[in-house]
Amino acid sequence: MSSALVLTLGGAATATAAQVPCAEVPGLLSATPDAELTSTFTTYGNDNTALDDWTGADGTYSVPLPDGRVFWVFSDTFLGRVDADGGRSPVTDEGGDTPFINNSFVVQDGDELSTVYRGSADDPEPLLPPADDSHWFWAGDAHASLGVIEGTYQEYERFGPGAWDWRWNRNVLARFSPADPDEPLSVHPLPSGAGISWASAIRRAGAFTYVYGVEDLGSEKYLHVARVFGTSLLGAWQYRTATGWSANEADSVRVMPGVGNEYSVSWHDGRYLLVTHDTTVPLSAEIVAYASCTPYGPFTDKTVLYTTPETGAGGSYGDANVFTYNAHAHPHLDRDGGLVVSYNVNTFVNTDHYEDVTIYRPRFITVRFED
Repeated sequence: MSSALVLTLGGAATATAAQVPCAEVPGLLSATPDAELTSTFTTYGNDNTALDDWTGADGTYSVPLPDGRVFWVFSDTFLGRVDADGGRSPVTDEGGDTPFINNSFVVQDGDELSTVYRGSADDPEPLLPPADDSHWFWAGDAHASLGVIEGTYQEYERFGPGAWDWRWNRNVLARFSPADPDEPLSVHPLPSGAGISWASAIRRAGAFTYVYGVEDLGSEKYLHVARVFGTSLLGAWQYRTATGWSANEADSVRVMPGVGNEYSVSWHDGRYLLVTHDTTVPLSAEIVAYASCTPYGPFTDKTVLYTTPETGAGGSYGDANVFTYNAHAHPHLDRDGGLVVSYNVNTFVNTDHYEDVTIYRPRFITVRFED
């Protein structure tokens, strides 16, 4: 291969994918279901030993802590009992017995899992509660910084009676104590003036912590990149522009299209790998990867990693309403060089969640690349 390089304004060496291996996704050896991780959450969700804990959710971010625990970060979460037939009661707002909250943690300590939420077992509340019933927070990526967990959250608001009459409103940062995480230590506003949800991914690289966002226009979604010096997202933000970095959020450029609302950027085998559901096709079942020599792109060499088997009428549920979304990697999980990727499963028919609890749970795969 040619060794010719071009120095960018940011000082990082880049070139075309044909010239530099770091701009290429490694050859794919396999992408197979991670039965151990998937069954961990299946078993936990089905266990009725406690009747106030997690039975299904989406989001599925993870934060490894120095003490060995992993905080799994979830958005919409079902709690309560799973019936013998594999269903659940409707949620309490619909007259049933199933509690439902918009964000939660599941803490993994070895083989033990425990659900964390605010409030009590009789009246559970989301970890980050909204100001009123017309608003809610969905969780984004989170990380450990200076002894606390910093989690990005997106506030949404309802503006009408229709099922889809809601919209993104703003971004916030919630800081949690790992020792007592059932409510935030503090909540801080994050940049929200450019219509970008800064919650898709967080990645430490060199002296900076990079924050990845999505500009969600419905049928089109664009990746944006910001960064903060050091580890805390409370620092001064800089935004990726066409020529470098700016302190003005309005200068943030669209780095690329086709990402999900949740994705990941992680260092793997000499390059930065972006893993995402492919949103260039509506309701795509494909999880794809891109590569870059820098944490801020350009991301190239689009490669299909996996086709989710649950999706659509031809999928494992035989249901056109079932879809998969928001794939991202968990690079801290050790699979002998394999990269663990999670994705979420959902359905457009709300009552399906009551008939079959298995739908709305995370799935995990392990992706292996050529050396």
